[in-house]
Amino acid sequence: MTDARDLDLVLFGATGFTGGLTAEYLARHAPARLRWALAGRNLAKLEAVRHRLAAIDPRLEDMELLVADSADRAALDAVVARTRVAVSTVGPYAVHGEPLVAACAAAGTDYCDLTGEPEFVDRMYLAHHETAVASGARLVHACGFDSIPHDLGVYFTVRQLPADVPVTVRGVVRSNATFSGGTFHSALGAMAAARSARATYAERRKAEGRPEGRSSRAVQGKPHRDPVLGYWLLPLPTIDPVVVARSGAALASYGPEFRYSHYAGTQTLRYAVGGAVGATALALAAQVGPLREQLKKRVPQGEGPDEKRRRKAWFTVDFVAEAGGEQVHTRVSGGDPGYSETAKMLAESALCLAFDTNPPTAGQVTTAVAMGDNLLSRLQKAGLDFDTV
Repeated sequence: MTDARDLDLVLFGATGFTGGLTAEYLARHAPARLRWALAGRNLAKLEAVRHRLAAIDPRLEDMELLVADSADRAALDAVVARTRVAVSTVGPYAVHGEPLVAACAAAGTDYCDLTGEPEFVDRMYLAHHETAVASGARLVHACGFDSIPHDLGVYFTVRQLPADVPVTVRGVVRSNATFSGGTFHSALGAMAAARSARATYAERRKAEGRPEGRSSRAVQGKPHRDPVLGYWLLPLPTIDPVVVARSGAALASYGPEFRYSHYAGTQTLRYAVGGAVGATALALAAQVGPLREQLKKRVPQGEGPDEKRRRKAWFTVDFVAEAGGEQVHTRVSGGDPGYSETAKMLAESALCLAFDTNPPTAGQVTTAVAMGDNLLSRLQKAGLDFDTV
């Protein structure tokens, strides 16, 4: 983006738990030249966040606070007209997210968020992709644990394979962490809207078409024991495989025929069976309104584990890729995925959009397409490990 704006970045949702961690990460690690502000609907809460940030970096004592409700399009238009990048941690995105996406698409302002809600992403593509293409805005969803380790992990992996043959990759996620209340609420909402989500996905597939002369698909695997990793694998129906497949469709380096499968990995069959039963029960409960609301109350939004507990959390995502008779095993690993690492990934994505010379693109794009090598390098320097095993 080349037009003159007086802010590089505006963070929406800093008064929430993950938004607050994102703000703190920026306060500690953003370059001194970053011109940024906080936006939200409650000025007193924003002032409290600013006070906390000033204890980290005294220069932030006077940082600008912008009052804008997520449903107030006029206020959002005024904010995004001033900034190069808008960052949103305000979920569930299906409820609160569209006005900011629409404002950014219209204004040519880059946008990134933490959503893991497939239907929201597809609706935003249908409603705002073409507008963003025309304005030059890059709309980059899923910039946290959904879906950066998976999207950039596969990007890192396929670079080690020949680009002129079919490629198959399976990703296997393991973690000891609990995920955020916002993520849990979003997941329940997605489960409850599964039927409409399938219809929206089909509509998007028809609208965006397929890459010429190539194919890229997410393939739902079956439960089995992985012969390379030694884990029991359980198909993981998150947004991640769809995001990876969209990167595969956009990037010729993924080969003429790209297939990706996504799993949770467990050490024993007993845990795999228990996970399958638990996931099925949760999906069924999400279909019943009163049960869904009770589950939401048990895991409230805006709250999360303390720093001591986050320090003990970890995640790994192993990738096993095959192409042209070659096999590659890679791994992405880090600390607490749902909070600390997610805040890091979102903040670095925003800084990458604001400052780095990225591949020319516009519209709704994935992290691999929008930022690729630049974001990979940033995250490696920030402490996420991308390794060939």
